[in-house]
Amino acid sequence: MIDPEHNRIPQTVKTIHLIAVCGTAMGALACMLKDQGFAITGSDTKIYPPMSRFLAEKGISVMPGFDAAHLSHRPDLVVIGNAVSRDNAEVQATGQMGLTYCSMPQAVNRFAAAGKRQLLVAGTHGKTTTSSLLAWLLFYAKRDPSFIIGGIVSNFSSNYRTGNGDCIVLEADEYDTAFFDKGPKFLHYRPHAAVLTSIEFDHADIYRNLDHVRDAFGKFVAAMDSNSLLVHADDDPNVADIIGSARCTCQSYGMLPNSDWRLEDIVVDPPATRFRAIRDGRDFGTFSTRMIGRHNLKNILAAIAVADYLDVQPDVIAEALERFSGVKRRQEIRGEKRGVVVIDDFAHHPTAVRETLGAVREHFSKNRLIAVFEPRTHSSMRKVFQQEYISVFDPADRVCIRKPSMLGKVPEEERLSSRKLVEDLKKRGKDAVHYEDTDGIIDDLTASSTHGDVILIMSNGGFDNIHERLLESL
Repeated sequence: MIDPEHNRIPQTVKTIHLIAVCGTAMGALACMLKDQGFAITGSDTKIYPPMSRFLAEKGISVMPGFDAAHLSHRPDLVVIGNAVSRDNAEVQATGQMGLTYCSMPQAVNRFAAAGKRQLLVAGTHGKTTTSSLLAWLLFYAKRDPSFIIGGIVSNFSSNYRTGNGDCIVLEADEYDTAFFDKGPKFLHYRPHAAVLTSIEFDHADIYRNLDHVRDAFGKFVAAMDSNSLLVHADDDPNVADIIGSARCTCQSYGMLPNSDWRLEDIVVDPPATRFRAIRDGRDFGTFSTRMIGRHNLKNILAAIAVADYLDVQPDVIAEALERFSGVKRRQEIRGEKRGVVVIDDFAHHPTAVRETLGAVREHFSKNRLIAVFEPRTHSSMRKVFQQEYISVFDPADRVCIRKPSMLGKVPEEERLSSRKLVEDLKKRGKDAVHYEDTDGIIDDLTASSTHGDVILIMSNGGFDNIHERLLESL
């Protein structure tokens, strides 16, 4: 039986086993530990690209499934991911064998972030993009940062890096830490600086309601040291509600006239967007980016604010932004066939879907925009967002909704009805279609797509490899 007190990491560690190693952050941690010279083993049930390939390239073999035999070598430390429960076979074996264990954030603090200034990016939306931007700005400024991020940063072809500089960038997740620690991951860290992008209801399998989410973020803000910096969005009422508990220095960012950091003179001129950053009412600099959408301009502005706090000069920031290649699965153009552009995005929350569609619509203003959506997260498969989804697809000319593939994980009375969503979209005047499976979407789009169409595919999962299969079919 696991004992929550039996998780002190020993001073000397040589062998480490990670349970549920194929999660994005767990995989990054495994690779980072391998780079540091530890002997690494791992196990998981969901072993598929890109993480399986990523781990294999690092020489980390992943044992399929969960089995007590995977711990027969008696590792010095077991890192338990939050994807497994108390009754997991390897968790049970860890307790029975008296092995030392810890959560992922505890391992990050010990092996990756020790002695470094922690730069955290928290919030319901924009964490991966903002933390990727900040990591790249610091790297370009020759600060040699470390980072662990929930997406593959194109400039590094990686979601982690071990640097010799004094800073580490961490995507600060509000999801729970482990079955033995149900608090959010971000409460384990002590930021030198942090970004708070937004607070909305999400992770319905963890949080009861918006107040529960807001309480978690409130604890995060209240715990920040008085000599740290919090850069926070200026237009989110939920963020505004918790800022009063902060003891640290606070700087707002966005587009409001009284913001400490403000966007001005935005010019969309594909493939680039130009804007001015205003700090405390004074011109800070003019910047250009290939990223699209005002939400991404705000992400950039937040990263600029933290980079400035770390004394990175405006001209260096401007050069770095022009060379930033983006993040995999964030408005990533996967290919073009027969004049049809296929774009991949991680959007799943209603706000993210709306912002992503709006950004793509603005960038491809003369093209027919087809939105393909798979509700797949614990929240998006629930009826909690049934009404909100109806209006977020307005920028699209055509909407394709796939029936959620894992509805069995949600109690029947709590499930989103994808068919009703399509019916409501049609009542709104949208050309909307419901599909039972991915094959139906591919067949339809292959037959109906024409030169100039832009197909935006949104899902937080692999979506049955729809992107490559659709391009091949086209």
